Amino acid sequence: MTILVTGHSRGLGAALAAELLTRGYRVFGVSRGGNDDLAARFPDRFAQAAVDLGDPAAVQGWLTGGGLSAVLADGDDGAVALVNNAGTVAPVGPAGTLDAAEIARAVALNVTAPLLLADAFVAATEGRADRRVMHVSSGAARTAYAGWSIYCATKAALDHHARAVIADARPGLRIASVAPGVIDTDMQAAIRATTPEQFALRERFVALKESGSLSSPEDAARALADMLLAPRFGATATADVRDAG
Repeated sequence: MTILVTGHSRGLGAALAAELLTRGYRVFGVSRGGNDDLAARFPDRFAQAAVDLGDPAAVQGWLTGGGLSAVLADGDDGAVALVNNAGTVAPVGPAGTLDAAEIARAVALNVTAPLLLADAFVAATEGRADRRVMHVSSGAARTAYAGWSIYCATKAALDHHARAVIADARPGLRIASVAPGVIDTDMQAAIRATTPEQFALRERFVALKESGSLSSPEDAARALADMLLAPRFGATATADVRDAG
């Protein structure tokens, strides 16, 4: 199986790419930055492309330039998967206080890029018996949090996209939008760096860090990989790794 992972340069995306490579799969990473460590450790099964996923024109340029086609052509057994992992929690703050450019970039990175990639992936894999799309969602897609109106809305968009694509009933296609839990990544550091005025629940996330309650990227990656590769993947449009154990 060949698996395309976005946002593979750090955090959960890097851990997920490493986990899949360790299990013997071919991985192609797409993100603004590269991952030299994975390139050195897995030279035969890992490749990557530098694409600013927060720039829709750059994403579309990569797609129309044959980037995705080249990834799929390099597959082995015909089974393919796309993991839309790249995302941002910014901007954080109450409605009416947010920067317009940050809102636009968040929508581009969290929604536009995953939908562009998913649609192109489905078109390019027509006729394959096993093709899978995983959106990395969030509990914030299903519960509203003050200060996270943009993050909540963009992650909820991925959940509803999965529901609608399942309704399309495309042959061989399975899709799910999966919440990975609360993970000790740069995104959590950014949350803790906010002020109470920006994010009322800041102290809750500080406490999670101080109490050691955050999942490691590696543990979350293992759970996501298990779900992606399971025979029942896509049986439900939305899922949460915390419910899988």
